[in-house]
Formats: sequence, structure tokens, C-alpha cells
Amino acid sequence: MASTNIVSLLGWSFLPNLVTGWVQSIYYGLTIRAGDRKPAPGTARHAEHRRRIHMLVVSLYLLYTIYEADYELRRASDYYADLGVAHGASERDVKSRFRRLAALHHPDKIMSSSSSADGSSDSDFFIHLKTASDTLVDPARRFAYDRFGPDAAAWKHCLTIRDFVGRGVQVVLPYYGFAALAMYALGLLGYLDWGRYWRWLTLVVLCVFELHVATRPAFPRFLDAFLNPLLRFTAHPPYLPFQVVSLARRLSVTLHVAFSQLGPLLQQASTEQQQKGEADEQAMLLQNLDRLEQTTRAMDADTARLMELEMAPFAGDNEAITGMRSKLKEWLVQNTIRSDPMVRDALGRELQKRRIDAPAGARGNR
Repeated sequence: MASTNIVSLLGWSFLPNLVTGWVQSIYYGLTIRAGDRKPAPGTARHAEHRRRIHMLVVSLYLLYTIYEADYELRRASDYYADLGVAHGASERDVKSRFRRLAALHHPDKIMSSSSSADGSSDSDFFIHLKTASDTLVDPARRFAYDRFGPDAAAWKHCLTIRDFVGRGVQVVLPYYGFAALAMYALGLLGYLDWGRYWRWLTLVVLCVFELHVATRPAFPRFLDAFLNPLLRFTAHPPYLPFQVVSLARRLSVTLHVAFSQLGPLLQQASTEQQQKGEADEQAMLLQNLDRLEQTTRAMDADTARLMELEMAPFAGDNEAITGMRSKLKEWLVQNTIRSDPMVRDALGRELQKRRIDAPAGARGNR
């Protein structure tokens, strides 16, 4: 498992960038006519095309790694599939099936008709069938195999279910403790800034799920009630709990790496969209200000024209124009004072101070 994760990390480190360059060259060769200029590297159009193609390549590679992890689980098989029994097979069914297979693959029976190499491989297969049968017949070992996989067969000094659960928890907790320390260290170095909350949530949920699988007497409900019944309509074999856990671990590592590559791209797209929105908003504001300025100039011109028309009868009469100006000035001052909120508020308070029960014409305050 560790070597597989290392190979996956190495693939994520250079394959998406390499394939993105190839796909972008092929895309330009198919969509741009001969003689037309292709977007030059460093231009906004070239960067936008590369960002979209890179996101597509990373998404497809993510789907491929999911398929690859599932394919490796199916290729590794399990004790139930090797014996040809169902997950809910009883002890009697397992023993009966093993006797039939032993009659076909026992080394003493096929030694005379097989070469030395074939005999060695058949002997190893028979030993594997014997181990599978012994594991599934023993309730404690079967419980441990369903939840921890073939590694549980190598755990010494484990006889009861409690022993296997305790040993399994001792294996699970250090794994997630190391993963948490690695995520924290990478976060301090600035490598896991994007999606930090979801990364930690994924790690905690996966740890709780694995502890739940390891300590409960039955299979997870979603596995028995949803996933495995759905797989019956396909050629895919049903999952065991340890296979689901193994697949979830592999997917968590893959998703962390994929998020590290998709995060900056999505953040760049969001930043560009936000900058574009701010630029559009600023342009609209400037346009509205220009319209307001034009409207103000038009109103000033109309006002000046109306004033000229009103003052036309007094043209040449300086005395009348001077009197008109003084009257207009007085009117403007009086109108401004009366319409001022503070002046109106003061007048209202003064009127409220007058006696309500005073006779008409009386003066004085309360």
C-alpha cells in the first residue's frame, strides 16, 4: 500500500502538467486553421486555455486513480471469492466448499501429472485455500479478516474478538496520528492552505468510520443495505469492510493531492471573476457619473435660457433689474430658512410652548 501511494504521488507531481501541454497543443492543432496565429504563451487567452485543460486533465486523472484503486482490490481478491462462497456463508458451507476444492487442488493428487513448477504453484494455492478456510471457520479470525484484511492473520497472541479489536485499534490510531501530523506540518509550510477545513474534516470522518467498522459486530449499514445490493446488478463483486476502508484511504490521499492542484486553479478563476466584476462595476459607475454630469449641464443650460427669457422684458432697465435681483435674493433667503429642518424644528418647539387653554390673542408662555 505504501509503495502504491508513493507511485501515485509521483504520478500526480508531473503527469498532469505534462499531459496538459500535449492536450493544449493538440487542441490548437484541431481548432485553429492553418495560417492563423495561435495564442502565444504568456497571453491571457493562452493562460485561460491552459487552466481549463489542466482542470480537465486533473479531474480525469482523479477518476483514473479511483478506477485503478478499485481494480487492484478486485485483482487481489479475498478469501470468500477464492473459496467461492458468499459473505454470509455459514461454517458448514465453508467446510463443504473447501473439501470440494481440496479434492481438485491437493498436492498429492496433482503431483504425478504436473511438472515441478506447476506442482509448486498448485501447492501454494492449496495452502492459500487452507488458510482461507481456517480463517473463515474461526469466528474471531473471520471477524478480524473482514475488518482488517489478510494482515490480521499475522497478528500473534490474538485469540478472541476483543484481542483482534484491540490490536486493530493500535494499528489504526497511529496511522491517522501520523497523517494529522503530516497535514499540520504541510499546513505550516503553506502547502495545504486551500480547503484546509475540508481536509481536516475528511481525515476525522475517515478515522471515525474506520473505528466504527473495526468495533461494530455487523457490517456497516450502507454497505449491506445500499452499496453491495447495488453491485449485484453489475459484474463487480461485493465489498468487504476492509476493502472499503482500503479504498477510502487511497481515495483520501488522491483527493488531497488533487485538491492541491485544483485549488489554485479554482481560486485563480474566482479571483479573475471577482476582478472582472469589480472592473464592470467601476465602469458602470463612471458611465453613470458621465450621464449625471451631462444631465446637470443640460439643466444649467435650460435654467440660464429660462432666466434670459424671464428677464427679457426688463432688458435695458437697470433699476428694474436691480430691484428684481434684490427681491429674488430675499425670496431665496427666506425660502431657504423656512425649508431648513433645524429652523422648522425650532419653530415647532416654540409653538408647543404656547398655552393651550389661553384665549385668542393672549400672549405669554406656560
